[in-house]
Amino acid sequence: MSVQFWTWLLVGITFTLYFGIAIWARAGSTKDFYVAGGGVSPLANGMATAADWMSAASFISMAGLISFMGYDGSVFLMGWTGGYVLLALLLAPYLRKFGKFTVPAFIGDRYYSNTARTVAVICALLVSFTYVAGQMRGVGIVFSQFLQVDINLGVIIGMAVVLVFSLLGGMKGITYTQVAQYCVLMFAFLVPAIFISLQMTGNPIPQIGMGGKVQDGTYLLEKLDNLHTQLGFKEYTDGSKSTWDVFAITLALMTGTAGLPHVIVRFFTVPKVKDARKSAGLALLFIAFLYTTAPAVSVFARTNLIETVRDKEYTSMPVWFKNWENTGLIGWKDKNNDGKIQYVAGSALDGKTPVFTKERGKYGERVLANASTAENELYVDRDIMVLANPEIANLPNWVIGLVAAGGLAAALSTAAGLLLVISTSVSHDLIKKQLKPNISEKGELLAARISIFIAIIVAGLFGIYPPGFVAAVVALAFGLGAASFFPAIVLGVFDKRMNKEGAISGMVIGIGLMLFYMIRFKTGLIGVMEPRPASEWWFGTSPEGFGTIAMCVNVVVSLVVSRLTKPTPQHVQDIVENIRIPSGAGEAHSH
Repeated sequence: MSVQFWTWLLVGITFTLYFGIAIWARAGSTKDFYVAGGGVSPLANGMATAADWMSAASFISMAGLISFMGYDGSVFLMGWTGGYVLLALLLAPYLRKFGKFTVPAFIGDRYYSNTARTVAVICALLVSFTYVAGQMRGVGIVFSQFLQVDINLGVIIGMAVVLVFSLLGGMKGITYTQVAQYCVLMFAFLVPAIFISLQMTGNPIPQIGMGGKVQDGTYLLEKLDNLHTQLGFKEYTDGSKSTWDVFAITLALMTGTAGLPHVIVRFFTVPKVKDARKSAGLALLFIAFLYTTAPAVSVFARTNLIETVRDKEYTSMPVWFKNWENTGLIGWKDKNNDGKIQYVAGSALDGKTPVFTKERGKYGERVLANASTAENELYVDRDIMVLANPEIANLPNWVIGLVAAGGLAAALSTAAGLLLVISTSVSHDLIKKQLKPNISEKGELLAARISIFIAIIVAGLFGIYPPGFVAAVVALAFGLGAASFFPAIVLGVFDKRMNKEGAISGMVIGIGLMLFYMIRFKTGLIGVMEPRPASEWWFGTSPEGFGTIAMCVNVVVSLVVSRLTKPTPQHVQDIVENIRIPSGAGEAHSH
């Protein structure tokens, strides 16, 4: 049976499951809609948290990034995993005990200020929209390739699917849908990895296979290093970033991740603080399955790709290569007219995005119109590495269909979580808490559903018309989280003296600094200036790592301003003191 058949079948089965769950778990109250009624078990919440966490960026892009960046790509593994640990241990239990299920609600109440709440809502919307745009694009890529539809139609189908289970079930529907999506995406990621590990090294455990020997007796990583150096790339296992920049990026990703609002909400869906801790630990275990496998998948995919295309004639390329050409994610320009694909170091493109000529080349190839003068003739989008991996390794068709279903599950689960954050920020933190305090529960639920509907349309437009710097914008989401939310939350829990003046000035200055740096060095201002070169980076810090510096500035500003202004009211200090004491402490002495 064909890849097309298996894809339709597996995507059809999984989507029927998601819709069935959404209808079964319809939300009847705002508590159901926002926090699933607070009655989810730690195991189910652990799986849902892991699915929320592992977005299309984790499933599709992370292994692709590592396969192209090699050692330097490890910052994403360390940053995102470390960020989850930081969130689970340092923030989640305290926020759960404080009893506010959105970050703006925590900041508004802890800093006894609607101005602080509004700043936090703006930050939450910025972070969530930038993040969700990438998810919708991921959905479009998967649909366009595997269902053979136009990429824009793929985004529209994805919008419709998310809309149904977000509108119907709210957090309740999303939670149980995410449990199913976790199972699908995990199975889809591990099955091809196990197959390819067996195929290349004879070992069924990918994590061990990555360090194993291939058929000719050399170690797989040694073989990949040799292939890299022969083609003019730096060794795969060697890094080019400075130690400081690796540290800065890792810390920015960690602290930015720990401030991501859609994951923090998850810890309010369980009945007790103890369950929040349990589900945090289980989610870490579930996340580890994918995060420890990703480096192996990237090594297998990179080796297979190089061996498939290196000095081969275009006419002998396998079917998968030509299929991916149709999506515009692979392109070739025969610069030396020998009919062979020359894949060497250097960019094949003049610019960041490929532009193709309308006519096919003399071999039937899709010709790159904006090919650079570099010797490299092949453009490969790194987002295809996980999706094309089973085809490159010649795995059975059902595995290829399974990966399509997994990619969709990863993108849709995170998109749903983010859209819920957007709707709660608007309906609960803006309308209920500030604009219309007397709104009925029914009215608030309607406002939440309307804002989800509007948010999906905006996110879909981002997916259809992505800004030329989507990758920069996603990095910006983490930088913004680090520069704004993280210090406000941590200091709000651990520093009784932190007051509203300190928190507001810290958040505004942190976010402003981060935005300025990203615009200056990553995106430029359209028509006004080009992005500044890396040689001008402040303290040798890349834009991806600058969130660390902006966060430190936020902390210093917050502490200084809070010490120079009026102290926090006593009742707020008492609340802060209370959330740091474990429940049950001191009870033995009261008898």
